[in-house]
Amino acid sequence: MLNIAVVYYSSTGNVHTMAEAAAEAAVKAGADVRLLRIPALPSETVVPGTEDAVAAHGEAVRDVPEATPDDLVWADGILIGSPVRFGLPAAPVSAFLDSTAPVSIPGLLADKVVSAFTSGSAPHGGHETTLMALYNAVCHWGSLIVANGSTDEVLFRPENGNPYGTSSVTRNRPGNVHEDNLAAVGFQARRVVEVARLVAAGKAAVEKNPAE
Repeated sequence: MLNIAVVYYSSTGNVHTMAEAAAEAAVKAGADVRLLRIPALPSETVVPGTEDAVAAHGEAVRDVPEATPDDLVWADGILIGSPVRFGLPAAPVSAFLDSTAPVSIPGLLADKVVSAFTSGSAPHGGHETTLMALYNAVCHWGSLIVANGSTDEVLFRPENGNPYGTSSVTRNRPGNVHEDNLAAVGFQARRVVEVARLVAAGKAAVEKNPAE
């Protein structure tokens, strides 16, 4: 069975909702899935007006296990979720990526299949650059980026269309992820499972019949 890690940070719960949809889709696709949250930093900046939602969400997800670099080593495929912060991943996600050096530098994340998703307040507000920034780290890991592209009808629905990964425009309102976005991140998770399965099969074939 393939191992899939859905690793995310969420402040008010929108990215969490997307992460749950991704995890559910990966389970239905036959994977062993870990849904893992990246904890907030002690000095995490809160978007003005969302303080109550941030506090409520923090309490609601206390029992969700925290992500560690070892979870990435365990996984064959990884989905990373982050809110948009000035066109960049949120600070807790960047801190988590920094923490992967002990496993990424020795090559333990090489050939993992990785894709990313995000949520931001406004259209054209940095969704694409946030995803591309996340993929910078994936390149350093030596992992394999799997983007959504234009590979399924769900990606052409009015609320979708981002080829780099699923993104949701939430207007800083908790519980405001459109059903089209949930369908897209579900497709994205299935795509990660499918590609990870192909990579695993290819490795097994090479090990069984190595090139002369």
